[in-house]
Amino acid sequence: MHVPKEKRDRVRLGVIAAIVVAGFVAYQQLAPDINVEQILEDLSRELGDWTYVLVGVLAFLETGAFVGLVFPGETAVILGGAVAGQGETSIVITIAIVWFCAWAGDTTSFWIGTRLGRGFVLRHGPKVRITHERFEQVERYFARHGGKTILIGRFVGLVRALAPFIAGSSGMRYRAFVPFSVLGTGLWAAAFSLLGYALSQSLDKATEIAGTGALVFGTLVVIVVAVIVASRYLREPENRRKVARRIESTPGLRRLLPQLRFLWKRLTPGGLGLEFTTLLATLSVSLFVFVGYALVVSDDAGPTPGDSQAIDVSSSLRADWLIDFSKVFTELGSTPVTLAVAVAAGIVLARRRLWAEAAVLVAALVICHIAVPAFKELIDRPRPDGALIGTSGESYPSGHATYSVLYAWLALTIAIRARPGRTYGSALIAAGIALAALVGLSRVYLGAHYLSDVSGGWGLGVSAFAICAMIAMVVTHLRQNHTR
Repeated sequence: MHVPKEKRDRVRLGVIAAIVVAGFVAYQQLAPDINVEQILEDLSRELGDWTYVLVGVLAFLETGAFVGLVFPGETAVILGGAVAGQGETSIVITIAIVWFCAWAGDTTSFWIGTRLGRGFVLRHGPKVRITHERFEQVERYFARHGGKTILIGRFVGLVRALAPFIAGSSGMRYRAFVPFSVLGTGLWAAAFSLLGYALSQSLDKATEIAGTGALVFGTLVVIVVAVIVASRYLREPENRRKVARRIESTPGLRRLLPQLRFLWKRLTPGGLGLEFTTLLATLSVSLFVFVGYALVVSDDAGPTPGDSQAIDVSSSLRADWLIDFSKVFTELGSTPVTLAVAVAAGIVLARRRLWAEAAVLVAALVICHIAVPAFKELIDRPRPDGALIGTSGESYPSGHATYSVLYAWLALTIAIRARPGRTYGSALIAAGIALAALVGLSRVYLGAHYLSDVSGGWGLGVSAFAICAMIAMVVTHLRQNHTR
């Protein structure tokens, strides 16, 4: 979009925006009455559970097959949220499917870009509406913003469809790409699913306040134009220097500038920024799993379809030696064992003067041991029937699964600090994750918990360690800056 430089042209742009708003108001007054709510109810009944397939496939194809260049994926996601709002599907499952499929589409596009390269698109792109100009436009955007393009570009149609491919063709490493992809797809999935859900829940109220809708629409037009003008203005280095000088001369803004600059840099690839972004992406997924399952089981305390499937599989694999094996592994997630491991690990970390890691260990376990009983009492989900070991208390979340995340975190810490090499480091991390997985699955096999209890416990444990690690990272950074 070209921003007019002359005052007369800018006034003309404002007049055009006013005409658009006036046209929208006129449409609201003159258009015939349409029973949107009835149409949505009929559509919801027709689609039913097929909505999951529809939104998942379109979310994947938008970037995985560049379909987003001809069909905006958010349209299908909003529809999926609206169907969930009518009670035909679950909003939690809708967000989860859209999130996973959108991330899978990004990953597919990234690997296609890695394999085929830029030249392939320039040769064959025009056949699917990827012109040289459109491709170069996204390349310029990517060159300016780097990894943030994957996150921010999720909400810009052209950039969203091409950014993962360009990231792959530019030689960007996947481990630098994936945190931004996870965050971007998660925010995108949640935002548009919840938008559709909210609209379907309040269509009657929306009809009563159509005039307010026009005001909101006009405000959005002004905001969009202002953002575009500001971005064009700040693209020039001299203009950025002018703004920086004005901020420095304003006492209130000057105090906030270091904090704002720090937060912005944390979303920049490389060094601390990428580590922080990776933790943020991990937190977003784990917190979604925990909260999502909490909402599901609070509404219906019985087994979910996944729980029923896990119970059937466990029953088919029942054997005496597996029961004995599971009883051993399940104890590794108990409070006495995990606390003993934590004390030993804390002593080792303190002796090596790894104070931040020791603080994360202690703080995360404290959070876990406070949160587990609190959420058990809050959600009050009954235990499954027919457990093979003694159980007590409520079922969600699984305390053993929550505490077992300790093993994965310790393995990751050792791999990062001891640097045993890529092969041994990867094997160590895999072993830590496998141990946590075995503890959780043993609870399902022994009938002590549902699979959803275990998944929620893992989500809670990972969230606790991720939050504490992020706080430790910020505190360490600020202390280092203070001592310079």
